[in-house]
Amino acid sequence: MSSDRWERLVSSVYDPFLWLGERRGMRDRRAALLRAARGRTLEIGAGTGLNLPHYPSDVDELLLTEPSPAMASSLHRRVSGVGRPATVLTVPATELPVEDSSVDTVVSTLVLCTVPDASAALAEIARVLRPGGHFLFCEHILSDRQVLAAAQRRLARPWAAFAIGCRCDRPLLDTITSTLRLDRVEHSTWRGMPPLVRPLITGSAVR
Repeated sequence: MSSDRWERLVSSVYDPFLWLGERRGMRDRRAALLRAARGRTLEIGAGTGLNLPHYPSDVDELLLTEPSPAMASSLHRRVSGVGRPATVLTVPATELPVEDSSVDTVVSTLVLCTVPDASAALAEIARVLRPGGHFLFCEHILSDRQVLAAAQRRLARPWAAFAIGCRCDRPLLDTITSTLRLDRVEHSTWRGMPPLVRPLITGSAVR
């Protein structure tokens, strides 16, 4: 199967695949995280738009980026269905088409695992954030448990081939704190999902 066809297939089953994980805590986690979104807000890798219902109504402007055409198509449909103003941009997280220091909040939920160069994406996020702006994140990470971390490293390539580029072996908290100042972080478990992607961090960082 071609990569484009596989990407379209994964896009079509993305929400059902995440259904149990959403029911077992991720939906509430999204809602709690996004309550902090303020002003001009940009979400990287918005996928099918699962975050959309959780944004505060007083967000000034909502920009949603999604590099996959298949995912972006689903995102457009969800934006229309929710009925709130939002601009969809089919661009990668490393090429955000906004000015320096022009965004109050950047959001990333389960995205930095798939970006080919997470450090470059964080540098771009730092570029577009205003001084004092917040980066809100929820990401699965390399486990601090030795046995699970070994499995994540061993299975990282086959998992990425299955999950259109998702890497289960990234120490993303280190990547975030190398670029932005950590404000708060919570370690938790993504229940209802395969063990490889269960270790989670949720929190915020400041430019």
